[in-house]
Amino acid sequence: MNFASLNLCQPLLDALDKIGYVTPTPIQAEAIPSLIEGHDMLGCAQTGTGKTAAFSLPILDAMANDPWSSPRRIRTLMLCPTRELAAQIHDNIQQYAQHLDIRSMVMFGGVSQKPQVKILRRGVDILVATPGRLLDLISQGHVDLSHVQFLVLDEADRMLDMGFIRDIRKILAQIPEKRQSLLFSATMPHSIVELSRDMLHNPVSVSITPESTTVEAIKQSLMFVMKSDKRGLLTHIINEEKPEKVLVFSRTKHGCNRIVKQLGQDGIKALAIHGNKSQGAREKALAQFRKGTLKVLVATDVASRGIDVSDISHVINLDLPNEPEVYVHRIGRTGRAGQGGIAIAFCDENEGEYLRRIEKIIRQGIHVDTDHPFHSEKAKSRKGDKAPKKQQNRGRGQRQVRNDNSKGQPFFGHSKGKSKGNRSRGNSKGKSSGERNSGHSGNNRNRRQRKRRTRY
Repeated sequence: MNFASLNLCQPLLDALDKIGYVTPTPIQAEAIPSLIEGHDMLGCAQTGTGKTAAFSLPILDAMANDPWSSPRRIRTLMLCPTRELAAQIHDNIQQYAQHLDIRSMVMFGGVSQKPQVKILRRGVDILVATPGRLLDLISQGHVDLSHVQFLVLDEADRMLDMGFIRDIRKILAQIPEKRQSLLFSATMPHSIVELSRDMLHNPVSVSITPESTTVEAIKQSLMFVMKSDKRGLLTHIINEEKPEKVLVFSRTKHGCNRIVKQLGQDGIKALAIHGNKSQGAREKALAQFRKGTLKVLVATDVASRGIDVSDISHVINLDLPNEPEVYVHRIGRTGRAGQGGIAIAFCDENEGEYLRRIEKIIRQGIHVDTDHPFHSEKAKSRKGDKAPKKQQNRGRGQRQVRNDNSKGQPFFGHSKGKSKGNRSRGNSKGKSSGERNSGHSGNNRNRRQRKRRTRY
């Protein structure tokens, strides 16, 4: 199968040929024909499966075959959780649409809104946005969503984790009921299922099973180490192996900052990207990392969603992730395009259960490397111990889990199966701006939450 067999218009095929796309990925081959036919879609797929092209190409094809005359209005809205992911999606769309008369823009917080407003006034066809900044500009009257024909909600489970679900429902109330809607998520907790029922109409379900085994080209190793020795071990590895580009994962923003500071004290330059960093700082760090002038980049999982660097030689899990699926996603940052890669996981005395869950999902034990000066038999002996109570409910979606009694398990839907659902009638249209500025008691906390979210 090739892209020509998917009945895409010639300008798109020319663009795909130019950027080197030859064979559709499984999700592209499965999703594109149904989307071209105009179906709504509920997709279960992780980052890295090719889903951006899967949902973008059919939308671009439809817009190319049914062009609107000026003035330009927003016909397509794509919502995603982070600045990096929004920028990445927008970059991809610009590549796909290079031979089409279609204008797109990306909108997120953390930067001045004036340039974004200026672009909006000139008119755009496709808007890629994070929810916080979009709602801000809607409330100010700068964004009109009354002409939206195509709606995409990407990484919906991350939206849930970051507290955006209420914002999304407010945005849905601004969009015409008659539209084609697409929702993609790596997992399907109950609240996402409920959202899909409101958002989608008789959707086709597409599920790309999460990788049960990790990429064969990646050499994985496990190092048992006391928590207090992780810094020393990280410095040791970087100095000994001299990696070309190493991506270090920390569980928290504070942890990222601490690692960067400690590496600097050891004579190793590193930069961090996370939600508290300004957009300028994040873009600068990524640019240096891509060019190779920065060898070590430290990131949280959320911030890493937009990292699209093909030649990462090492991925180091300084902290094991709370959710085992995240491990697969992390190490998949290396070993791309058939190249070899190295993934190293640190496991301290409190992370034994996380390790057990990871090895269960990848269906193999990770090779233990004891050939380093920080090996800890104590940490090794506690493999399988339950995580400390203070960490047990800090995984992805746990806050919501307590409300809806869902465990956030992956959704393995039947390919091209139909599911029932009614599109939201959205009788709260126009409420969002008033609610955001009302002076009722209890709204101070909501305003603070919105302020935090706007940074994304």
